[in-house]
Amino acid sequence: RDIGHLSEGLTAFKESHYGKEFDVMRQLVQEGQAPATLIISCSDSRVDPAILTGAAPGELFTVRNVANLVPPYAPGASLHGTGAAIEYAVRDLKVDHIVVLGHAHCGGIKALIAGADGHRMERDFINDWVEIALEATDISVDDPQMEDGKRRISLEALALNAFLVERAAIGKSLSNLMTYPWLRERVENGTLVLHGWWFDLETGDLWQTQPGSTQLFPAV
Repeated sequence: RDIGHLSEGLTAFKESHYGKEFDVMRQLVQEGQAPATLIISCSDSRVDPAILTGAAPGELFTVRNVANLVPPYAPGASLHGTGAAIEYAVRDLKVDHIVVLGHAHCGGIKALIAGADGHRMERDFINDWVEIALEATDISVDDPQMEDGKRRISLEALALNAFLVERAAIGKSLSNLMTYPWLRERVENGTLVLHGWWFDLETGDLWQTQPGSTQLFPAV
């Protein structure tokens, strides 16, 4: 498949942003970046945060990985690409907001559900990575007929309703963010706000959390 149109797009970007908006780009070079928002989004080609939000250059600091996951705080000798980006955004760029942006029909979440059901993919990295959000597959609903008043949704049912796990995984990532001590300190002193977003690929609708919550609701 040809990618010539991508280089043509970059040429058009140059003509626009280094022509009509040259002052903006020059300021970003001379003064450096100062984005207000870190977005942690999926690598999925259908969910580009800059395109979805209409953000301008310099407006977003973006981390993209499979299934928009945040690993828990665990400093050490291992490689921590997502953690390093979060640390730089919070401690150096001092962003005001962090958005965890998930989406419908996420392949990483499908792999998570399948793995939880004993069907791990024959891959080197994906299975262990998505299991960061393994708790998101443990979803229950109220059922007065059960002894504890709860009924766990089966993995078979979750596979048919993966959006439930996609949204729960966003909540898990928000919880994991709070395990980073220097991030938690800023949230608690009111200088940093965490957000969960879920984008519906079929309808274009956005679901959001309220500050301090991990529950997602349709955006008004």
